[in-house]
Amino acid sequence: MKIGIITHQLKNNYGGLLQNYALQKVLESMGHEVYTINRIKGTPVNIKVLSILNRIVKTILGENVKIRGWTTKKEDKIISQHTRDFVQNNIKTTKEIFTTKELINIHKEYGFNAYIVGSDQVWRENAYGNDSEFLDFISNEVSVKKIAYSASFGVDFWTFSKKRTAKYSYLAKKFNTISVREKSGIELCKNYLGVNAVLMPDPTLLLNKEDYIGLATKANINQSNGNLFAYILDKSPGKIEIVNRISAKLSLKPFEVMPNQSFLAKLPKGQRFDINRCVYPKVESWIRGFMDAKFVITDSFHGTVFSILFNKPFISIQNSRRGATRFKSLLSLFELEERLIVKDEDLDNIIFKDIDYNKINQIRDKLKKEAYNYLNCSLK
Repeated sequence: MKIGIITHQLKNNYGGLLQNYALQKVLESMGHEVYTINRIKGTPVNIKVLSILNRIVKTILGENVKIRGWTTKKEDKIISQHTRDFVQNNIKTTKEIFTTKELINIHKEYGFNAYIVGSDQVWRENAYGNDSEFLDFISNEVSVKKIAYSASFGVDFWTFSKKRTAKYSYLAKKFNTISVREKSGIELCKNYLGVNAVLMPDPTLLLNKEDYIGLATKANINQSNGNLFAYILDKSPGKIEIVNRISAKLSLKPFEVMPNQSFLAKLPKGQRFDINRCVYPKVESWIRGFMDAKFVITDSFHGTVFSILFNKPFISIQNSRRGATRFKSLLSLFELEERLIVKDEDLDNIIFKDIDYNKINQIRDKLKKEAYNYLNCSLK
């Protein structure tokens, strides 16, 4: 069967890239021909205007920020040079498309028999709209299978307007099968879309750590320069303090796998912006981080997933801005809720407590079997 994957734009999110890679590998192992729809999204004009106004205010208040809050094609090429290479080498994509009309043309050109929407926060409301993620462009094609695999709303409450809710409810009812990544998503589907959904694990959990180690080995990635992997997406003084405290308690050396400078973030006073310091390290370097870590500290959903995959002791710092329900649902699957912290609670009770990974791995094996069965049945 020829399958098209609809997911987020393939840019610089390590977890987003690897969930796409994993889903494609799983489907290919089942004997299918798989392409990821290579959608390129520009920044809407209204978002650009609001961004500039916000950054002008910050500048007036004395913050060292760039006035323009989006990248040019040239800048994006520099920032994404390594992640783009990963996509080109590991993810089979269609030609680039920029509009819904082109999406219709892609469907005709490639002749897909099925589409799988997922995973990650594909059903979280965004500035571009979610029409494509609900497969509006093939809504009336009954011969094409429409499947949602581990789709996420990102939050545990409804955010869509009445108009969009009616539209997405209509489109969701056209799906052959729907699975979501968080338990709360089951209720959201039932109460607002009027459809039944089941819970399925993130695609990254369907591969083994050896599959990811193989990527890092093939890329010849050097050993990390520490053994306390701090993968923090949204830094704050409180989170930095947690890293320092755990580093001291465990006598471990912290290290990161992130750009040296953020394109969007406020810079220290006197520091100049340098696009070459904004380059994202290789995806394989991020994987190597988990290989070398003796402990992981993260506020990332996929940082938490890979800590579990690599059987590492870890703490997950709740990241409400990016969707706290994702962390809670993931950790509850493995009975690891206690590894989630909100602030700097009594860390000793967590960091010195062993995780029973024999039990965790048995749970993951069961989830994998259920996921493979779901995909096989959905694609029959």
